[in-house]
Amino acid sequence: MELLIGTSAWSFSADHLLFYRDPAGLSVLSVDMRVAENRKDHYTDNFKSSSLIVRRNKEFTISIKLDRAFSAEQDDVQLEFLIGSSPNDNKGTYITVSIGKGKHNRHWKGRVVEIQGNEVTVGITPNASCIIGRFRTFVAIVTDFGRQRTQRNQDTDFYVLFNPWDPADQVYMDKEEDRQEYVMNDVGIIYNGEYNNISSRSWNFGQFEEGVLDACLMVMDAGKVPLLFRGNATEVVRQGSALLNAQDDKGVMVGNWSGDYSSGTAPTAWTGSPEILLKYASEGCEPVSFVQCWVFAGVMNTFTRCLGIPARVITNFFSAHDNTGNVKTDIVLDKDGKIDRSRTKDSVWNYHCWNEVYMKRPDLPENFSGWQVVDCTPQETSDGLYRCGPTSVNAIKEGELSYPFDAKFVFAEINSDLIYHKADKLGNMKIIYVDTAYVGKLILTKKKDSSRYEDITSNYKYPEGSLKEREAMQMAERRGVSSRDYLPLAEAGVTIELQADTIKMGENLKLTLNIKNQTSQTCIISAIITGCVAYYTGVTSTTFKFENKSATVEASTTESLTIDVKALEYMPYLVEQSNLLFVVYGQVEESETSLSTMRVVNLHPPELTIKMTGSPMVGKELMVSVEFLNPYNFILQKVNLRIDGPGLILTKLKYYSQILPGASVKYKVLLIPRFLGKKVLMACLDCPLLRQVTNQLEFEVVKDENRNDLKE
Repeated sequence: MELLIGTSAWSFSADHLLFYRDPAGLSVLSVDMRVAENRKDHYTDNFKSSSLIVRRNKEFTISIKLDRAFSAEQDDVQLEFLIGSSPNDNKGTYITVSIGKGKHNRHWKGRVVEIQGNEVTVGITPNASCIIGRFRTFVAIVTDFGRQRTQRNQDTDFYVLFNPWDPADQVYMDKEEDRQEYVMNDVGIIYNGEYNNISSRSWNFGQFEEGVLDACLMVMDAGKVPLLFRGNATEVVRQGSALLNAQDDKGVMVGNWSGDYSSGTAPTAWTGSPEILLKYASEGCEPVSFVQCWVFAGVMNTFTRCLGIPARVITNFFSAHDNTGNVKTDIVLDKDGKIDRSRTKDSVWNYHCWNEVYMKRPDLPENFSGWQVVDCTPQETSDGLYRCGPTSVNAIKEGELSYPFDAKFVFAEINSDLIYHKADKLGNMKIIYVDTAYVGKLILTKKKDSSRYEDITSNYKYPEGSLKEREAMQMAERRGVSSRDYLPLAEAGVTIELQADTIKMGENLKLTLNIKNQTSQTCIISAIITGCVAYYTGVTSTTFKFENKSATVEASTTESLTIDVKALEYMPYLVEQSNLLFVVYGQVEESETSLSTMRVVNLHPPELTIKMTGSPMVGKELMVSVEFLNPYNFILQKVNLRIDGPGLILTKLKYYSQILPGASVKYKVLLIPRFLGKKVLMACLDCPLLRQVTNQLEFEVVKDENRNDLKE
């Protein structure tokens, strides 16, 4: 209930209802924020919150109960909306909307919608660029005796979000199907693995879960993001890309690629964003340990969708991390043809995840609005902080890299040339081979209203070797990218390609080296094949394979060589996510020219099984079991099993101290679906010797015919 402060003739109290009468005879008895009606109109009824949540530039209604009928000619009633610790009318943090004789509205629109007896319903429209966040509501009555305001009451606080439904809003999207996917969908799919062997995992964005909206606002509060910035989507996502990592500003998540996660949670163990954001909020804004790129992207997606900014997670396969900033990824081979780890500073990640957000960019030419790259994985600093973006996808494609923010870094991630250098016995280096097509092979995101992926590579780059691609590279060079002064190299007339089987971890592997002779004479090719275990970031660990091969290839023919790799060769050395990296260094004896290529093999983990007993209906109990069998001859220790699903269950965690070889575990949970429609239940098993064991179960929750109070 609302309370009125100031001088009063009398007051009355019963069952916590207090109201005051002023000498002018007009008092506020109560304020009704009409939460249910407004939230449905504003597409915010999915939020698990009792508060009013509205979107910019769309009217919502408030009902004010007075002690007598309201008179527009005689009464001066003002609604005050405040945000922040020091509200100021000039900064848009103190909003006054007047109804009645003193009407003078500056920031937001207001009107009397209806008067019924002593109750007046007021329509309020926040402007299209207003600050997003939590506002406090007061009602003031202005008379000749002064100004009297209702007391602070959290029940009348409300949230204002960005509005992708409104053409005047910076984040407007014109298609409803796009808004449903990129704003309203609370579960998604994040792609990983490697280019030749794409994997995926479901992710709980959970932007509507209880406490998540407050946690997202807390991120900006803890990061001291000025309120003035919070009405500008460009600023919100740029600030967010810095604040979601803890690299330099005590942000939300601690990145860790070391393989040692003993002081926190392994990045591969998480199933969704709410657990991370709620942990951050409940523990006094202490950074959460540990995460890697897909977790950063998953949480960033939650942050933006929760605030009303359309967003999606992107995966770039063979993503260059160019430490030297020259749009060249340098791989140094030693005299034996192995990767020289001490001299190779750049790396090519099997995949890297970032986000795209959809918005107008009033600071850029019109054609560079739309999807923007934003990346909160801490890789390089931008304006002094570890952050990246937003930068226009269209600008990257055209090589227009001078516009803000960080276009050159993103351009390098998808367009770097892979340059192989060979060191001689004296340590002198020579460029032996350049691969202009290896990096940025494939860029994917989840397809709208589907569990399949959408190939969006053409959004970022023109076809390799096309005229448009050359023009974009020339533009990039004019905008500061180093020129390709190392091209062209002498043509060998011979190409090599390394193919590999798709196998599970613990199985033997067969590699095939195809040597294609495009010359008119017979060639002799000698090749050195090196195999090492590698992290998904391209950083190599132990070398386990070193083999010499040679072949005589007739003119205009292809010869294939087979390399057998036994499981016992690589298993003792595996690091997380089970990647093997094979590098081939070859020489054509006749021309003394060199060739090189790389191939990543991602080993599939064993299966995790999810089974459901019963029919999924709203309000009805449903039994789900998750089963896992250890197929290996070694003990799995410190095993964590997570089960998660928005609208189905809060994140559940089961710990097993060990799972013996050949043993199985079965974890049962009882859940009660809360809403109709498509739902996804996801599970993840994780331990130091076995990562990325995931599965998901998709099903439709239907109506219980015996109930009529259900919603989607």
